[in-house]
Amino acid sequence: MRAVHHPILCLFAFLACLLATSATVCAANEHTVQVGTYHCPPFVIENGTNAPSGLSIYLWQQIAAELGVNYEISHHELGELLEQVSTQKLNIGVSCISITPEREEILDFSHSFYETHLAIAVKQQGYLSSIKNIFTNTKLWLVLGIAFIAAAIVGGIYYLLEHKVNDKLYSMRSNRAQMLEGFLLGLLFITKGPFNYFEFRTLTGRVLTVFLAIFTTFFIASITAILASTFTLGLLSSDIRGPNDLANLSVGAKEKSTSSLFLTNHSIVHRSYESTNDLLEALNNNEVDAIVADDAVLKYLIKKAKEIGKYESLSVLPYQFEKQNYGLVLENDSPYREQLNRALLKVRHSPEWRQTLNQYFAEK
Repeated sequence: MRAVHHPILCLFAFLACLLATSATVCAANEHTVQVGTYHCPPFVIENGTNAPSGLSIYLWQQIAAELGVNYEISHHELGELLEQVSTQKLNIGVSCISITPEREEILDFSHSFYETHLAIAVKQQGYLSSIKNIFTNTKLWLVLGIAFIAAAIVGGIYYLLEHKVNDKLYSMRSNRAQMLEGFLLGLLFITKGPFNYFEFRTLTGRVLTVFLAIFTTFFIASITAILASTFTLGLLSSDIRGPNDLANLSVGAKEKSTSSLFLTNHSIVHRSYESTNDLLEALNNNEVDAIVADDAVLKYLIKKAKEIGKYESLSVLPYQFEKQNYGLVLENDSPYREQLNRALLKVRHSPEWRQTLNQYFAEK
């Protein structure tokens, strides 16, 4: 039996299909994305009842506008945020969340939107402790030893060349005193620079003066740089030269963070704190000798605190390790990952993004 295609039935079928499609699209547009954040200045800055701000919040707002989605933001701690995204109670996590292999096993991430690294913050020591640390610093004594050896060699050469013919430079009568004069001459040569060419009587001495004039210029610059670095770091903490030096110290890190994971993986016992602000308070109150956290976050928080007279003695050491890449956290196998990444890349290449970066990270 042949089917009869009545025109009116076909029209009803078409309208029903069109209405169903429109309803689906509207439902998709009306879907509210659940966004979780946690306080992590300058990426997420929460001020009581006010809406959160910060670099990550700005990024998400631009992405949401680009995709045309509605969203609600709720506050969580880091561990809770990751757990709720992994169980799909939240659709996305927005803050300073590092992309790690462990987290990738249960979550999806967007492309990286900010690159940083882990850093160590310490409290500057008192003057007596600083002086003690400077003079017990092995690097300082090594540099001074090299300088004295170089002075002895230069002084010895000039003594052999000049002590019999140059009464002006070698005026003492005994050989021992003249050798001391030669050493002092070499020490002045190494630390102050070359003498006047005409101070020397022998041709070899004058030729040597020309060559040493070039050598000591670079030598003095190098020694000055090394000593400046040594004295500066001595005022901070002479015991810490990198993460390996943390093993015998009291160390703090934020719980469930990449800093805590790094310390655990390197068998460094440490105290866990709920927030980075708690970390800074612990360091300032001498509860710990050093703290480990993301460089960008530490520098921002310490800079802002110093502007209002807090944490004046806290400093971030100039050592970079364990690179960190921040991304937006998505539920596993998220179907919206590609759309979000395209919108994220578009925002990152905009001049407004560069202006926002300068707003939060430019040195003032």
